[in-house]
Parts: sequence; C-alpha cells; structure tokens
Amino acid sequence: MRVVIAPDKFKGSLSAREVAEAVASGLSQFHSADLCPVADGGEGFADALGSRHERVEAIRDPLGRPVSATYGWVDATTAVIGMSEASGIHRLAPHERNPWETSTFGTGQLILHAASHGASRILVGLGGSATNDAGAGLAAALGWQFLTSDGEPMDPGRPISSPSSASSRPKRSPFPASWPRADVRNPLLGPHGASRVYARQKGADDRMIEHLEMALDHLAGLVAEQIGIDYRLLPGAGAAGGLGYGLATFCSAELQPGFPLVASAMRLEERIAAADLVITGEGRLDSQTMYGKAPVEVARLAKKHGKHTALVCGQCEPGAEAAEWFDFVIALDSLEPSPELCIKNAAPLVARATAQIMDWASQFR
Repeated sequence: MRVVIAPDKFKGSLSAREVAEAVASGLSQFHSADLCPVADGGEGFADALGSRHERVEAIRDPLGRPVSATYGWVDATTAVIGMSEASGIHRLAPHERNPWETSTFGTGQLILHAASHGASRILVGLGGSATNDAGAGLAAALGWQFLTSDGEPMDPGRPISSPSSASSRPKRSPFPASWPRADVRNPLLGPHGASRVYARQKGADDRMIEHLEMALDHLAGLVAEQIGIDYRLLPGAGAAGGLGYGLATFCSAELQPGFPLVASAMRLEERIAAADLVITGEGRLDSQTMYGKAPVEVARLAKKHGKHTALVCGQCEPGAEAAEWFDFVIALDSLEPSPELCIKNAAPLVARATAQIMDWASQFR
C-alpha cells in the first residue's frame, strides 16, 4: 500500500517533518511511505517552500525582547516570512502568554530587513501567533504613527491600547508588494473573529477577550474614519490575531491562501493521486481546523481523487465535525491520558497511532 504522509506540526511538540517521520516509523515494511510534511500560512511556511534562510539579530519578540530570527528567500527578489518566527507563541513561556501585552513589531522588522535587501515581493505566512494587535505593532515598525489624546507618539511596541489618532507610513519608504498567506477565513471581529476564536489559546480569559475585541474595533474604526480603509469584514482579516487585517490595511497587501502555494511547490496533489491512503495530522483537532487549516486542505485533495484519509492528532475536541473530512481519526490522548507524557512521548505515540490506522486501512486492500 502506497501511503502519502502529509501532516502539519504538533504545536509545542513536533515539527511537521518530525510528525511525518514518526508516522513513517509506524508503518510496516509492506507499505511505501511518501513523506510530504505540509504547512498552511503558519509555522513551517518558509521551510515548506524550500527557501534559503537568512538570520537577523536584535529582532523584537512578542514582548519586545531582542531575539535572533530567520526568514527565507525563494529567489533573489522573493522573500518568505513566517510571522511566528518573530511574533509566535513558541517565543513565550506559558506564564508569559498575554495578548494584551504582545506585539507584531518584530514581524515588521523582518519585512523591513527583507525589503532593504532587495525583496520586491514578500510572502508572509500567518499563523502560530502570540499576538492579537491587528498588525498595529507591525505597522509601527514600518513607520506608521499612533498618537495619544495628547498628540504624543505611543510606544511602538504596544500601539493597540486605544490610540486616538493614526498617521500613514512615510512615503519616502517604498514598500514591496506583499501577499500574506492565510488559510483561515475569519473576519477581524465578532463571534468568528480574531479575539473570540483565537485569543484564549494565547492566554486571554473571558474579560480580556472582550477588552481585545473592543480595542480592535476601536483601532479599525479609527483607521476607517481617518484614512478611509475598512477591512474589518475581509475574509482572513482575523488570521494571526488580526495580522491579516493589518497587512491589508497598512501594507495594501492582498490576502491569499497559503496552502495552495505549498501544495503546488510539493506537487502534493499529484502525489496524493498516486497513493492508496493519505495520513495527515495536527496537534489539536477542533473547530479551528474546519476553518481551512492544512489537514482539511489535505483531505480536500484526497477526496477529489477518491482516496481515504486518516488523521492523527494530539487531542480531539468533543463535537469537532471531523467526519466530513476524515475517514478515521485517532488522538494521542486516547493512548496516553497524561498531557505531559503525550507531549514528551509524542513521536512514539504517533507511531503507535499509525499502527492502528493501518489496521483500519487493511480493509481497503
């Protein structure tokens, strides 16, 4: 049996490549494995495109601390930046997660670095963020100013805290064309927006989520009133804590899905068409998965070609509508109930889960 293995990362545990290798180790010698670790617009986006990498020092992390960060080059004029590299939740310890305090300023610094080194086209992967600032931090790094009611410039690291006015980026800094890649379709605000869907996993409680919602609405209303741009309802505006909105608003960027770009570069559809079974995966299967994350997009290609699809995940949220896309789902916490041991032993548990997948798949031989 020819098996295409196309998982996303298990956030905080295994990279997409490590998940694919763990799945392959769970196959018997009678099965042929084709490893295709994937990414949507989030972590691993630049790696999935196979670009060369450039390291930049003194980039701000989500809390403003200097860190070393990398981005990629597809060719001499096309840069690939994963926003999670500078502004990702992996940069923070669990007790540091607080989307009221975090900023996308560092992602703006990476964009500036790429632009100053010859990038005329920048692909920005959206996902894995620790932030919920609607890209206001990124905008500050690019030269936009947010002012207090006294007319004083706000701290560029935290411009979300209710500015009273905004001024546009200086025209003297030409900005290259940018295409953010996001596979979620959430708007900026509302029950399906950045704050209410994603902020809790970044450390927000119910009260903070409502404050974040009001802050983003205030910022977007201010921009609409003073600059005449309103992308609050743009599909994908809520990606990466509203960075989709920020890039569209402050950089005139066009939001495009990231998965098709990665899939094309990997010839994923062709490889799935030649397979007998497709195995995908991610760390947590939940309602967010159904907004178009990588495993659903893998399953969509598999269904197009009439292939059975199995998914292995760390956890499965009760009520997640998995049956529409996946023929078989197995969660690691069904094998090991301890969350700590699930994370620590994720690779061998994925291999065990794969053995169960193949027992199920034996009926299709």
